[in-house]
Amino acid sequence: MEPVLATGAFCGRLEEGMNRKGILLAGGTGTRLWPLTRAVSKQLLPLYDKPMVYYPLSVLMLAGMREILLISTPQDLPLFKLLLGDGQSLGLKLSYAEQAKPEGLAQAYQIGAKFVGTDPSCLILGDNFFYGAELGKLLASAQAREKGATIFAYQVADPSSYGVLTFDKRNRITSIEEKPAKPKSHWANCGLYFYDGRAVEFARGLKPSARGELEITDLSRCYMKDQSLHGERFGRGSAWLDTGTADGLLQAAQFVQTVQTRTGMLLGSPEEVAFRQGWIGAKELGELAEAIGKNAYAETLRQMAAEGKR
Repeated sequence: MEPVLATGAFCGRLEEGMNRKGILLAGGTGTRLWPLTRAVSKQLLPLYDKPMVYYPLSVLMLAGMREILLISTPQDLPLFKLLLGDGQSLGLKLSYAEQAKPEGLAQAYQIGAKFVGTDPSCLILGDNFFYGAELGKLLASAQAREKGATIFAYQVADPSSYGVLTFDKRNRITSIEEKPAKPKSHWANCGLYFYDGRAVEFARGLKPSARGELEITDLSRCYMKDQSLHGERFGRGSAWLDTGTADGLLQAAQFVQTVQTRTGMLLGSPEEVAFRQGWIGAKELGELAEAIGKNAYAETLRQMAAEGKR
């Protein structure tokens, strides 16, 4: 999986738009984290006070998506179902699909073809989380774009380890290069993709790359051909943290701990986002907090429910 962004606190309510479907890809083997991930999915590991998968799930919810497909391995899927259920308690409709063998990120659109159909959609990688006050604005911009696709970029000092993007004056993507020896820019591609209703059709026409995978870059290039691939760039005040290594996982957890402790706000909380979006009420939020038990995370949710403010 690609490196990831640190997710932020709730940044304002976004309206549901265009019946966009969400796909959360939480497959893979997580070999860079072995032995931590030999028995359990990376996306189920704790990231400070909540499972890692909560963060990308919250981003989809923040963007207004209530129908979400989670894709994972056959052995991990039952654990995700145990954790998240059908999503009803959060005002969601969650469904699940197996990725028997990881064969590229774009495979998500072949696995999820029936779920997505010809609807617009958003794919987020299960080890991604975002942080920054501009997150809501960028999601709203991508959500409102009815035709074409939107991918996200973050400026890095050494772009040679990432997919590198270049832009024209209208913020359309003009090139995508995977781990180039001589990068054309310092903008790295992040693991968040908004596509219009043609994504499944394009994905069906993809052929495996030299490394035998269906590349998400190739899917995005289908949109670049008709100049409908747009970019949203994260600026100062946003953070990109990598949870793919033991050091990165620890650093991300410390980041979340620092922000939550100093601000008293939660990062990547599906319960909070569901409440702020108006999908559940204060009573339902309080019940979710009670089910979680007696800890700081549940207490913050209880305070929100008691205040009854969105």
